[in-house]
Amino acid sequence: MYPRVVVNKKKLYENSKVVVDMAREHEIDVYAVTKVYCGIKELAEESIRAGVLGIADSRVENLIQMKDLDVPKMLLRLPMGSEADLVVKYADVSLNSELSTLLLLNDAAGKNGKKHGVILMIDLGDLREGILPEQVDEVVPAILKMKHLELEGIGVNLTCYGGVIPNPVNLGELSRIADDIEQQYGIKLKVVSGGNSSSLYLLEKGGMPGRINQLRVGEAIVLGRETAYGEPIPGTHDDVFVLEAKVIELKEKSSIPIGEIGMDAFGNKPTFEDKGRMKRAIVAIGRQDVEPSGLMPFDEKIEIIGASSDHMLMDMTHVDKEYAVGDVIRFRMDYGAMLRLFTSHYVDKVME
Repeated sequence: MYPRVVVNKKKLYENSKVVVDMAREHEIDVYAVTKVYCGIKELAEESIRAGVLGIADSRVENLIQMKDLDVPKMLLRLPMGSEADLVVKYADVSLNSELSTLLLLNDAAGKNGKKHGVILMIDLGDLREGILPEQVDEVVPAILKMKHLELEGIGVNLTCYGGVIPNPVNLGELSRIADDIEQQYGIKLKVVSGGNSSSLYLLEKGGMPGRINQLRVGEAIVLGRETAYGEPIPGTHDDVFVLEAKVIELKEKSSIPIGEIGMDAFGNKPTFEDKGRMKRAIVAIGRQDVEPSGLMPFDEKIEIIGASSDHMLMDMTHVDKEYAVGDVIRFRMDYGAMLRLFTSHYVDKVME
């Protein structure tokens, strides 16, 4: 069935192994983030086989389908109070920043006879989740009073929203806060979670602060690159996941529409460059399934020129190969494109 994403499990294992070995040299544990491929158990198993400590996902639904995997499981997205029972049942630890939610988790853990692990998130400038550093002395003692929760450690998220790059200053601040909590409250934090794939470049540069002992890694495993600067990680593959889509029309047409231009299907007024007559192909995939700007054809002479909900248009004028209707076009993808492709049930997923 097409369109489809073909996954090379061997390459996924090899990418996971490279990341695990990089982190292990610095005594850092890796949780493999499985959300981009919707928690498919068969793929998570490749990262586990490569040595990740556990798996992490933003959706409880994905953790449920991976419930039989014998590794610790982390909920990445801040829990909703309405899902507290499911969180304590299917996640060993969750990232948190709201006391009201923590109270509900504590109650749910008590009712389920469990001890639920908590990583308290600190906002160090990226402006996504986390308490501010000055709120630590309000929140930490409150958590320590909750008998069904265990404060496993503290963490930070950087780059995902505000684009703030991890560095020895902000991760050093996280380490300092960990030291202060331990001294102030006489406890030992197991975890200082220093972010995601954007923190990996510090391992190569030797700039990771000493208290960081955990990373939550997704993109580096699935696409083979760190995300602070988008550089490839030596020894990894960028084609673990490949989109294949079929040509359903191939014709020579004008490069600009004929007639008055109004709004397109998404309410935008498009603009066009006049390139004269153009050999144009349509493949059977569209914006309902993927963000076209996140796709890179393997044939570098193919140019993606646009898409509607179900059709993606490409300029084939300068290609060397003679394509025909029914041929398969292959694409690499970025993280955002992969996320949407796996979420679309119109796109088949094939494991090799």
